[in-house]
Amino acid sequence: MPSTDPMIHAAADWAVIVVFGVVYLGMFLGGLPRLRLDRSGVALLGAVAVIAISGMGVVEAAEAIDLPTILLLFAFMVISAQMRLGGFYAAVTRRVGELPLSDAALLAALIAVAAVLSAVFSNDVVCLAMTPIVARLCLRRGANPLPFLIGLACAANIGSAATLIGNPQNMLIGSVLRLDFAGYARAALVPVLISLVLLWGWLVCVPHERLEPLPPRDRRSEDPPLDVWQTTKGLVVAGALMGLFLVTPPIADPLTVAEAKAFCRVTHDAEDALFGSLITAATRHLERDLNISLSQQQWRASMDWFPDQFVLPRGPVVSIDAIEYLDEAGAKLSAPEGLYTIDLETERQRLVRNVATAAPRTKVSSAAVQITYTAGIEDIETGKDLWLALQFLVQHFYTRGPAEPPPPLIHTLSHPYRRFL
Repeated sequence: MPSTDPMIHAAADWAVIVVFGVVYLGMFLGGLPRLRLDRSGVALLGAVAVIAISGMGVVEAAEAIDLPTILLLFAFMVISAQMRLGGFYAAVTRRVGELPLSDAALLAALIAVAAVLSAVFSNDVVCLAMTPIVARLCLRRGANPLPFLIGLACAANIGSAATLIGNPQNMLIGSVLRLDFAGYARAALVPVLISLVLLWGWLVCVPHERLEPLPPRDRRSEDPPLDVWQTTKGLVVAGALMGLFLVTPPIADPLTVAEAKAFCRVTHDAEDALFGSLITAATRHLERDLNISLSQQQWRASMDWFPDQFVLPRGPVVSIDAIEYLDEAGAKLSAPEGLYTIDLETERQRLVRNVATAAPRTKVSSAAVQITYTAGIEDIETGKDLWLALQFLVQHFYTRGPAEPPPPLIHTLSHPYRRFL
């Protein structure tokens, strides 16, 4: 259990900073001197050290991992890797290089291409795929590849900031703060464009030595050929995901920034972003503690077969949206109408199977039955004390900080809403 002694707490904070510095150095060098550790090993060792220093429990450490962000990052890295192996990045870079452009115009074109690709796909994979082609392109033209490679690396990082899926940091920020995808893109567009223009201007204004052009032999054989089928699949999937991000509204927090500021008697706008973060943190704290959803969200529960009754893990339940299962052949089907009725009268909201309706035979596998349902408090009249507890918790985080335990009043107001599975 973490110590409450201020001196010990300060020492632990400095120790965590030292560990962070060592890990960052290992990332920069590709490993630590005299230790046979690559970047992954350095990161894992640093995580173990931070958990040991801070006294964090295993459950708390696991809850600190944002699984949706990890899954989203993995999915887009898989798509980006397929685009690279399909030759998409190489084909786009070669097409830009074949245009009759001056060195300055070519640099601008490559910066724009790298930024756009990195806003949708993984910027790491974009840099990995484009770097050797850009270097050979520059050497064939007799241009110094250094400014082009610097522009590629910087443009990939700048462009990745344009959307919530451009890099892991944005994914995490968007998930935690529940930001609107289109709204964020509109807000980030101007700063990103200005940064790209400044990058191009800086690279163009710095004098660079020209090199002797390479002999005009074809080096395309070293790049993966363009696979139209693989590239089309990747573009279709990426386009579909972008469309979903643009049309799907974010999950609204149950408390607005204006309401939280009014409760805390704050009249200025300088800390609006802070209040948004505090509202999200307080909402998640209560949802995890009470095992409920403060705003309506869609959830999915899995079972290995059709049981006689099943307690839904998150409440309060608003509706059952779908019950699907895998039949013995592995095909996904919808369950028969009336197979289950929902019992909303008891605290342990559950599905009860109708004995008059025969349950289909399922495939022998884990999660053969999936239930999709909507859970969440519908309006403020349903839980006035809970909303008051949320406001008090935001005020506590704002004035005292999340490290100090909340006052007993918050527990008194919120505990009647707690669900026990």
